[in-house]
Amino acid sequence: MIAAKNLTKRDEALVVYAELDAAGVRAIQRRIAAGGAGRVVAGLASSRPEEEWPMLVARERNRVLAGLFPGAVIGYRSAFAGGVPVDNVIHLNYSYHRTVQLPGLRVTLVKGHGRAPGDQPIGGRELFFPSYPRMLLENLTTSRAAVSKEAGREAVEERLLTICDSRGEEHLLQLRDQARELAPTLGMERQLKVLDGLIGGVLGTRTTHKLTTEAGKAKTAALPYDVKRMQLFEKFAARLRTVPLPEQPNPAKTLNARQNFAFLESYFSNFIEGTEFAVQEARAFVLEGQPIESRPKDSHDVLGVFRQAVDPGWANQILASAEPVLEQLRARHADQMQARPEVGPGQFKDRANRAGNTEFVSPREVRGTLVEGSRLLPSVPAGLARALFAMFLVSEVHPFADGNGRLARLVMNAELSVTGSCRIMVPTLFREEYLDCLRVLTREGDCEPFSRAMVYIQRWTASFDYENLDAVIASMQSCNAFEKSRMQHKLLFPHGNGVQNSG
Repeated sequence: MIAAKNLTKRDEALVVYAELDAAGVRAIQRRIAAGGAGRVVAGLASSRPEEEWPMLVARERNRVLAGLFPGAVIGYRSAFAGGVPVDNVIHLNYSYHRTVQLPGLRVTLVKGHGRAPGDQPIGGRELFFPSYPRMLLENLTTSRAAVSKEAGREAVEERLLTICDSRGEEHLLQLRDQARELAPTLGMERQLKVLDGLIGGVLGTRTTHKLTTEAGKAKTAALPYDVKRMQLFEKFAARLRTVPLPEQPNPAKTLNARQNFAFLESYFSNFIEGTEFAVQEARAFVLEGQPIESRPKDSHDVLGVFRQAVDPGWANQILASAEPVLEQLRARHADQMQARPEVGPGQFKDRANRAGNTEFVSPREVRGTLVEGSRLLPSVPAGLARALFAMFLVSEVHPFADGNGRLARLVMNAELSVTGSCRIMVPTLFREEYLDCLRVLTREGDCEPFSRAMVYIQRWTASFDYENLDAVIASMQSCNAFEKSRMQHKLLFPHGNGVQNSG
């Protein structure tokens, strides 16, 4: 107990009677009578102005609760939220039912079991935070009140999914065992059955207990998928269905023009990924067979993309829908990366991969996300719209250890070839804008910048004559296609024998 003469300034600001001895209580009561302090509620006083009381109660919440309701255990939604009020209400397990209104905080006392095994004191006070099993069981209670005190089944299901993802299945099994021991003490055998079923559903051991949240359905599907990515794919598909995109006809009509186009497509696609060659150096080993012994991996990467861009079997292969998409992408990747055995050609990744701050779909969810995402393809109009969706699907899942960006652009361009549209090149000077727009779509779900950028760059690609390779390279050089700095250069369109601003 704290004697009256030993009160600190903080104690005087908010006085909890339970912390005082008898003399201290009498002293604060005299101050209240004299107008030097105010009574907040029974057992609580303050020397500060009344308008400050909500701030003081919020600051000293645990101290106040421990003093007014000693032995209480934070419960239900409040425990689920980590011990903080939800909508300015905090629930406590106590020895009786009552609602107590404090400044800025309503305390709902629920008659229930006091401290149980696993409950821990907060700050060394007579206020306890429940064990995790108790918190889960309480929040599976069904109440009839207008404002439920429990978080509910769906919230518990989502929490179990998070626990499984972050701490593993073994931790869920431990929680279930602890809940089984605790439930009889709390009188929560019915809630235990629900919890047992939910944990079994998450682990896949209880097929009779179906999970109801989107995340739960995704995790327990035959092929688990990334639910957030699916929401993004559905948003992008909806945009592509409703906003018509202009189409550019294929300018490479002859076999020679198609070969020249394929070379430049492979050159630029690899440059995006950091495989940098001078264009004439790349021309020598792609079209003239001159090996580059000092950079065999890089040269094989360029050749792999060129082969699929020029071969009609690959160049005109639209992306499959549902389960067939898995073998199709594996076959395409195996061919593309056949000279790079260290990256597992045709094998889906077994470790997470990322680019900057973007983490792609987890290995466990790759197949399911590709299957579910590709089911949207038939609803997207053929041509540029479907090409952009197919490209983004592969890019966003990033299903392989390496070669994903190049693969995504090959998939995109195959969709364009099938409809007689111009395949897309992303020149070196446009690289950063292309990647920036992809990041905006990934992180913010904003479809417009990416769609607008790809419409623009397809129009740019279609504006060249690909019959003569020397001429088209010279024309692209005049248009700044091979430059890197957007600060120093602008991407220009060809115009007659000269150039015009892309403006």
